Amino acid sequence: ARLTELLKQDQFAPMSVEEQVVSIFAGVRGYLDGIEITDVTRFESEFLGAMRTSHGELLGTIREARELDDETEKALTAILDDFSKTFA
Repeated sequence: ARLTELLKQDQFAPMSVEEQVVSIFAGVRGYLDGIEITDVTRFESEFLGAMRTSHGELLGTIREARELDDETEKALTAILDDFSKTFA
């Protein structure tokens, strides 16, 4: 159910492919497991905001490479580890 919430997109503001990738990564790697289903959309929104603001270069790398190599996965995991600790 949490992953289903991640996949919902606003009809008038669709997510870019790289944003979809990092959102799905968060879901399949268990970062949403301890989050109430009602908070999944807020988690995703705040996480993507943080990605755009502080990690735009990583989003660009994902967009250009069209894959997650080991280095990108490690960076994304570190970002999600930090973000998850501060999400309330």
